[in-house]
Amino acid sequence: MKNILKLAALSMLLFSNLTIQAQEALVKVTARRNTNNSVDFVYEKPDPGTVTLILSFNDFTNTIASQKKDFTIKSTSGNVTTLTPTNKEQGIGYSYSYSYIRGKLNPKYDTEFVYILPCKKGSKVRPAESTFVGATFFGDTTPADWKVYTFFTETADTVTAIRKGIVVDVKDKFESDENANVEFSSKKNELIVEHADGTMATYIGFKKGSIPVKVGQTVFPGTILGVNSRSNVRSKFHSSIRIVYLKSLEFGRETAGTLQKSNSVYGFVTPHFYTAEGASVTLVPQQEYIGASTPEIIQKEFTKKELKSTVK
Repeated sequence: MKNILKLAALSMLLFSNLTIQAQEALVKVTARRNTNNSVDFVYEKPDPGTVTLILSFNDFTNTIASQKKDFTIKSTSGNVTTLTPTNKEQGIGYSYSYSYIRGKLNPKYDTEFVYILPCKKGSKVRPAESTFVGATFFGDTTPADWKVYTFFTETADTVTAIRKGIVVDVKDKFESDENANVEFSSKKNELIVEHADGTMATYIGFKKGSIPVKVGQTVFPGTILGVNSRSNVRSKFHSSIRIVYLKSLEFGRETAGTLQKSNSVYGFVTPHFYTAEGASVTLVPQQEYIGASTPEIIQKEFTKKELKSTVK
């Protein structure tokens, strides 16, 4: 029986190629034959984030099923699907493969949702819109919905969560080389927070060792995520944020190394922010903004238990 494992995940590094890359398995699928000749396909997913799984079959005998189907999986383990025999007295013949990608396919999200700035209340940041590295250096077309903000500060400063969510990935291994004379680098410390509506925020550019949150932890608006960094002695301190959602399952080896195609599996969200300057602001590049919040903004996605704990 053939079990072909296709590992695929979109790299969430900002100034680097957005290509499909193999990484540690987020999901493992195994087949389990039952005494009644049916076959269960079960999964294990230690990762706390939502994953879309694509299960593909070939060489069917004694069963009828779709050759390819996608599933949204959130739990740490469970049953994906079951094949049942046409003739219950005989076993089922099959081969299968699976692939997966982080995120829920085409989630419903509020385009008017209001986030807070990624800084402490009263702190000042100056945003800039980051360009698509594929267009800048490799001649590819910038996605129509591309939106990534880089927030600059005069000195090293705290980066905070813009919205409640669950930390699903943390990379904290790169030292900032301020003496490097490079225009961009893929060696950036980052973390990903998955939101309740299926969107995901990637925070990029932390000082090594400054990230206090762990994978699986729930963060709230204003939770400290780390300290920003700078790429060289001439630049200002900064961090970047990208909010995305999974919009396509057209990924795999055939798209590896192709920036435009690899990038297209995710859509980009243009966020609105609550700032001292306004209650729902679309950021203007190079304009200074001051971090602000209200209890309503902070608590709008709290559970009853979290609200009760806050009152105490």
